[in-house]
Amino acid sequence: MRGQNHNERFLLKKISRSAGPGKRSPRFPSLSLGIGDDAALFRPKAGYETILTCDWFLEGTHFLRDKHPPDSVGWKCLARAVSDVAAMGGSPRYFLMSLALPDVLTGRWLSLFLGGSRRASRKFGCVLVGGDTTQRDDVLINVTAVGEVAPGQAVRRSGAKSGDLIYVSGRLGEAEMGLQALRRSEGSRRTANAYLRKHLYPKPRLELGQWLAKKGLATAMMDLSDGLSSDLPRLCAASGVGGEVEAAKLPVPQVSNADRKRGIEPLHLALHGGDDYELLFTAMPSKSRLLPRIFRGVTLTPIGTMTEKPELLLLEKNGRQCRLVPGGWDPFRTAH
Repeated sequence: MRGQNHNERFLLKKISRSAGPGKRSPRFPSLSLGIGDDAALFRPKAGYETILTCDWFLEGTHFLRDKHPPDSVGWKCLARAVSDVAAMGGSPRYFLMSLALPDVLTGRWLSLFLGGSRRASRKFGCVLVGGDTTQRDDVLINVTAVGEVAPGQAVRRSGAKSGDLIYVSGRLGEAEMGLQALRRSEGSRRTANAYLRKHLYPKPRLELGQWLAKKGLATAMMDLSDGLSSDLPRLCAASGVGGEVEAAKLPVPQVSNADRKRGIEPLHLALHGGDDYELLFTAMPSKSRLLPRIFRGVTLTPIGTMTEKPELLLLEKNGRQCRLVPGGWDPFRTAH
C-alpha cells in the first residue's frame, strides 16, 4: 500500500480536531491553553498535589499491527498511563501524546486510533493538551498523564508493614488469556471475547484507587501491569518487607478443557500474566472489615500477608512453600 503523502501540519490538524478543546473550556477550567502553541498551560487546583507519569506503547512489544484494532491501541496507550494515576489514588486531568508512525498509517488507521483515544479520554476524564509527531517505519507512542490528589492522600509503594494483608482487585490473568486468544484469532468464542475485551480495552481502577486513598485504607498500592510475580517484589522492595502469597486464594481466570489441553494453567496466568491493570494494595488487618468483597462490581481479594523477612514466598495448595520467582513481563530479560 502506498503512502498518504500527508505532511505534519495535516497530522496535527487531524489530531487537534479529535482531541477537543484547544483553549480554555468550561469542562476543564484549569486549562488555560491546550493544543496549538509551543506548550500547554494549566493551573493546578489550589491545595492539590500534581501526579506526573508516562508510558511507552510500542508496535511489536505492546501491540501487533495485524492483530490489534487501531481504536484499541488508542484506548490502551492512554489507559496504561492513567492506571498509574489510579494506583496513587489520584484523578487524571490532562495528557500529552507523542506519536511516531509510517505515512501509510496516517489515513484510516490514524482516524480509528484517535477515535479510541478520544473515547478513553472521555471515559477517564482527561483531555489531550499537546505532544509531538514524527515519521517512522514502526509505531511508537509515548503518553504522559497529569493527575491530581489531595495533600497527604497519595498512596505510595513504600507504606506496607509486616502483618499487612495483601489484596488484589479483579481477576488476574484474564488479559493474558485475551492476548493468547488474539494470537490464535479466536475472537468469535464467547469466553475469548470477554478476555479479549480486558486485553484490548482495559479499565484502570480509578474509582477504587480514589476510594482507598480517601478512606486511608491502603498502606501501599501499585497497579498490576507486568504480572503479580514481577510487580509484588517491587512493592515489597519499596516498603522493605517480604510477603507470602497463598495460591488457593488467588482469583484465577476460568479456563475451558480445550485451554487446559493447550497447556494453559490458571495459576500460572494469575501469577505471571501481565496487562491486567488491576490494583495491588496492602491494608492493616484491623481495617480489613472496612473493605467490601465487591466494590462497584470489582472484587477485592485478600491473597496473602506481608512479612518481616524480605523474601517472597508462595504457599502452594498442597501446603508446601516455595520462593515466588518473578515470571511476568520484563523488557530486559534475556531469553535462554
